[in-house]
Amino acid sequence: MKLVRLDDLFDVRYGSNLELNALKLSPSGINFVSRTAKNNGVSARVAPVAGLEPIPSGVLTVAGGGSVLETFLQPEPFYSGRDLYYLTPLHPMSDEVKLFYAHCIRSNKYRYSYGRQANKTLKGILLPSLSDLPEFVSKARVGKFTKSSKAVLSSPIPPLRTNKWMQFRLGELFDVRKGLRLTKANMLPGQIPYVGASDADNGITAYIGQSAIHQGGTISVSYNGSVGEAFFQPEPHWATDDVNVLYPLGFELTPEIAMFICALIRQEKYRFSYGRKWHQERMRESVIKLPVTKQGQPDFCWMEQFIKTLPYSANIS
Repeated sequence: MKLVRLDDLFDVRYGSNLELNALKLSPSGINFVSRTAKNNGVSARVAPVAGLEPIPSGVLTVAGGGSVLETFLQPEPFYSGRDLYYLTPLHPMSDEVKLFYAHCIRSNKYRYSYGRQANKTLKGILLPSLSDLPEFVSKARVGKFTKSSKAVLSSPIPPLRTNKWMQFRLGELFDVRKGLRLTKANMLPGQIPYVGASDADNGITAYIGQSAIHQGGTISVSYNGSVGEAFFQPEPHWATDDVNVLYPLGFELTPEIAMFICALIRQEKYRFSYGRKWHQERMRESVIKLPVTKQGQPDFCWMEQFIKTLPYSANIS
């Protein structure tokens, strides 16, 4: 792969260099992008500043300090805080290509720290040339999310006190079953989800014409490949042999409960690697902590309600 300097691809400029505490907040105002790693870098919305044009949309923002090299594509005009740079493409680029470069820039974070910021060396970061991008970049399609951001529940629930949670073996909660290998050459065209050891698209890597081998209302967990990636599978599906499928034992696995448990399962992925697979027997003995009732049983009702209080939860079901 041919590598080029960042400034061969982008015009690198310092941002607005504004202080948020000197601006007037306005919920319907202009995005204020700072050095944060959250919310696409947007930390507030502010009223327009007289005589100062916002930075145009369609550029990448890069934190030179703070959360160093956190990089985001900005879909709206914005103001920015200190130590923030914006990158304007020197060549035509789709949003998909810009997002790919944002990921490449962010992948250099390990080179920096609080004491070693990226202000002087940003332009020299090496990136893949436009003529040598991976094939998947041209095939990717970035759509606009138009669904509701509302939560299902607006009323509060008891607070999240993890110090009172208890440990449960996955084998106590689920019947852990293996997937089955199916090569691409043997796949038939169809509508049945084929779940692979992937960390994208809910683990679904293809749709096939074979009959499903696993039920819906289960959780798929990769024990090879993208180890520890867990997804709720609402429909009958075929899971590859690199995936274990978790069938609930004695409780109804709603989408909300599944999402809560999937998040906890993913937290265990650091324990495994290419040389230490999360195979079926190991997974049965693995332990996760869950909120519990007064009787010491998993509090599935609380888990479901907690997920329903989160933004965008209205789209889950």
